[in-house]
Amino acid sequence: MDLGLAGKVALVTGASRGLGRAIALALAQEGMDLVLTARNQDLLDSLAREIEAMGRRTLVCLADLREEPAAANTVEAGVLKFGRLDLLVNNAGATKRGDFLKLTDADWADGFALKFFGYVRMSRAAWPHLQKSKGSIVNIIGNGGRTAGAEFTIGGSVNAALALLTKALADRGVNDGVRVNAIHPGPFETERFQARVQNYASTHKVSAEEAYRRLLLEHRIARFGRPEEVGRMVAMMASGRVEHLQGAVIDLDGGENRAV
Repeated sequence: MDLGLAGKVALVTGASRGLGRAIALALAQEGMDLVLTARNQDLLDSLAREIEAMGRRTLVCLADLREEPAAANTVEAGVLKFGRLDLLVNNAGATKRGDFLKLTDADWADGFALKFFGYVRMSRAAWPHLQKSKGSIVNIIGNGGRTAGAEFTIGGSVNAALALLTKALADRGVNDGVRVNAIHPGPFETERFQARVQNYASTHKVSAEEAYRRLLLEHRIARFGRPEEVGRMVAMMASGRVEHLQGAVIDLDGGENRAV
């Protein structure tokens, strides 16, 4: 299916690895040019070369989105190079897990600084350009925002706030002509997930294979997600083929979330 994205421009945050990298590659495969931002220059450059080998154009913007000017500077650089912006994918941001009583104010501030305020600032900076192109925003959030967990108080709180932000921006977008939607990924086989498997194995003194099996049982899903599946979902959500999709927060978690 032709998604009608060829020749358009996307900005992907947290693009250097994991879900962000997979999203950028999927959009390039659909013919989009990419503004790529993250904090690792080497990984961004490697991704840019891979995308350019597909015949697409890229712009690499090294940025720490915890810093207030970074979002506006990145958007400005992208629009200056490509002359337009059609899609913003907010993906950057990891939050610290741990015992609530041991998590510090600094841990909480850092969790909100990169993921929540990073998404806020990127959306604010991109909005006038997306309004002009009748473009869209896709927020990559996380299903921890739907179901509370004792070890995920920071991440769950950030994710819940971002789901509300998605709905609020979608409400504004009805009048402004900007579509805003989100994905709640469950566990996906990224580098971060592999670190979690190793940590589980070390903590419970089992093999990595046994840790993987036990985690599957704990999540009650048939398998863990593949990053490219998120990329394909983003491409579909950004396309005009489902332009009635507005304010949707889609669970892409193998059925882990069973709440109505």
